Amino acid sequence: MSHHSEAKTDRNLSLIFLFAITLFTSASLMFVLQPLFGKILLPLLGGSPAVWNTCMVFYQSILFLGYLYAHYLSTRLNHHHQIQIHTAVILISFLALPLALPENTVPPTESNPTFWLFWTLFLAIGLPFFVVSTTAPLIQKWFSSVGHHTSHDPYYLYAASNTGSLIALLSYPFLLEPNIGLANQKSYWSGGYLILCLLIAGCAFVLWKSQQKVQSQQEWAIDDGIDIKTIADENNLSLSTKLHWLALAFVPSSLLLGLTNFISTDIASVPLLWIIPLTLYLLSFVIVFSKWNDLTHPLMVTLQPIFLLPFIAYAFINPADLPYWAYLILHLLAFFFAVMVCHGELAKMRPHTQHLTTFYLIMSFAGMLGGMFNTFVAPFVFNGIYEYPIMIVAALLLRPRLKTSFGENKIAWSLQIILPAVLVITGLILYVSINDLLQYFDAIVISLIVLTCLIYVFRARPVAFALLTGAIIFLALGLHGLSSHTLYQERTFFGVLAVREAVLLNEQNQPEKYHELFHGTTKHGAQRLATNLSQIPLTYYSRPGPMGQLFKEYDNSDQHWNIGVVGLGAGALACYAKDQQSWTLYEIDPLVVDIASNPAYFTYLSQCAHNATIRVGDARLSLEKEPDQKFDLLVMDAFSSDSVPTHLLTEEALELYFKKLKPNGILAFHITNRHLSLKKVLSIHAEHLHFAALIEEFKPQQEIPLVVATDWVVMAKHAETLEPLRLSSLGNWQKLPLYFDMKPWTDDFTNIVRIWK
Repeated sequence: MSHHSEAKTDRNLSLIFLFAITLFTSASLMFVLQPLFGKILLPLLGGSPAVWNTCMVFYQSILFLGYLYAHYLSTRLNHHHQIQIHTAVILISFLALPLALPENTVPPTESNPTFWLFWTLFLAIGLPFFVVSTTAPLIQKWFSSVGHHTSHDPYYLYAASNTGSLIALLSYPFLLEPNIGLANQKSYWSGGYLILCLLIAGCAFVLWKSQQKVQSQQEWAIDDGIDIKTIADENNLSLSTKLHWLALAFVPSSLLLGLTNFISTDIASVPLLWIIPLTLYLLSFVIVFSKWNDLTHPLMVTLQPIFLLPFIAYAFINPADLPYWAYLILHLLAFFFAVMVCHGELAKMRPHTQHLTTFYLIMSFAGMLGGMFNTFVAPFVFNGIYEYPIMIVAALLLRPRLKTSFGENKIAWSLQIILPAVLVITGLILYVSINDLLQYFDAIVISLIVLTCLIYVFRARPVAFALLTGAIIFLALGLHGLSSHTLYQERTFFGVLAVREAVLLNEQNQPEKYHELFHGTTKHGAQRLATNLSQIPLTYYSRPGPMGQLFKEYDNSDQHWNIGVVGLGAGALACYAKDQQSWTLYEIDPLVVDIASNPAYFTYLSQCAHNATIRVGDARLSLEKEPDQKFDLLVMDAFSSDSVPTHLLTEEALELYFKKLKPNGILAFHITNRHLSLKKVLSIHAEHLHFAALIEEFKPQQEIPLVVATDWVVMAKHAETLEPLRLSSLGNWQKLPLYFDMKPWTDDFTNIVRIWK
């Protein structure tokens, strides 16, 4: 029996367990650290999505550098030197423990904080995150050299890494965040990091000992049935192979972020919904890098074009016939098939262990490129979430193709280019030549559905299949864009904003046009266009509603009020302004200001806001700069979207608001939300901080155009301040109900799960 055989019998389950638990722990720590430190930074930089985007790019960049380090270490140095250098790096990383922000950390107020954020992240967590990032490729590379009977194919250990990521991802919002504050989370993470370092030390010790027992790589490769010629052939990786790996990893990474944006923009902006696509993404890695891939991959390749037919027909061509949850399921299943096929091909193409770190390095580089493309390129190139359908087509291009003869390929290539081009050109000709294309809407939809069924014939030819699918999706999106009467659409870091023209039946039962402002799927205001109606606040701010009641009740005492409004929307609230009042409007997105200020879309500001000042930036940071006791009324209208900026609802935030209010000032919260019961958070704050609070859950008593149901809460230091409103016959203001089932939200602790309706 060879030494290698002895190693096989002596080191079976124990070796697998040691290396697998190390990878599992490393991935878990990585996926806990990302949301943990993002939450730590939010109160400093406000709730801007740019904070999350910048953090994500930092994490992906450090991950790539960690994989590059692992590749360099394992290909240039012997095992003993690898262990020595990695030990030194780990010891240096202890300087960053326990996790904490650097002292006197203050973000710049007059310049872009991106570089400050990168530097702060590097100082606070750069070294520990770097060590965690190196673990997946380095530990698997070490395992390939310890002489275990599965060392020739250690890729199955990647499933342990992704399982750790998956469990951490699901645990953070549902287990860790609801029960552990940020301060304790930092301490526990530091303890977990020390455990990881001990596990890495255990793996290093096994590697060190095994070097005296393991035979040459060629000998144990032959023992396990691996052809030496195959290994020799794999020593020279072609550029096309590396580019194929890059594409197979880049497309799912971009598709993940594209789908996440698409869901929140075009389907439903539901809190924590982003977890589902990421869960499916990680699950695909678990499956394809396990022993099941030989069975699952052919099945996924076969099922993908079958499922694509109803997906395109209902998700793009005719989505109106489905409820949003069915629409969501269609997109999630299509995404899962796409990433399973791409990652399945990636797993099939995994190289010999000699190139293991190269393989993972290219995968991490592709993931970083995908994140950068969706975060920094797409928002400036596209005015909608168009990277999502583009990546659907790209994923279809990466399907494995059936081999055909040269002659057949020439014909196929001609068809693959000509058919999609003819389809698109036909659509453009119809668009240009027919004045009212929408009168043929049903016929066009039926034609596109028939074409979708026909593309199934080309499922064995990825180019034709993908390009025809792309042409159909392109035409469907153009048709629906035409039917939505979109006057303007633009995209920023903060999402997709659209101004649309719609029609209502007015009081005389006549059709009347009006304008609406949408942020994704959430309406942020509307205005009637007739001159005698254009200064009437509508939707959540209507005169019969809570805001109209408040301004009417205090009409005799608010002549000289100083009023602050957080959240501009279309600017409807400004039409409650009086000449002697001073208004300050806070808005985080400069594009919202541009739209609300453009009379071609909305005229609330130009007609009503004569004494208003607009400040662009995060509300909490902007209010910090205001003098104390400035406002008589502060309106917080940043929560009408279904995804709320939690840092504006913490105890520290409320203390800031009341610091800026006069002693008899009123704080008003707009809390209309389809999924979250925000009144719970405010009720607990009012009880804990001893504030008076009233709520009105307004429902219109009669049909009034563009007057909608809406929920508002008002708070004050003294109950007598709100007494006129409580006793008013204008509405139905009630005391906030008491809740005892959750802790107050603070900058250290928030819990979205406990306020789900």
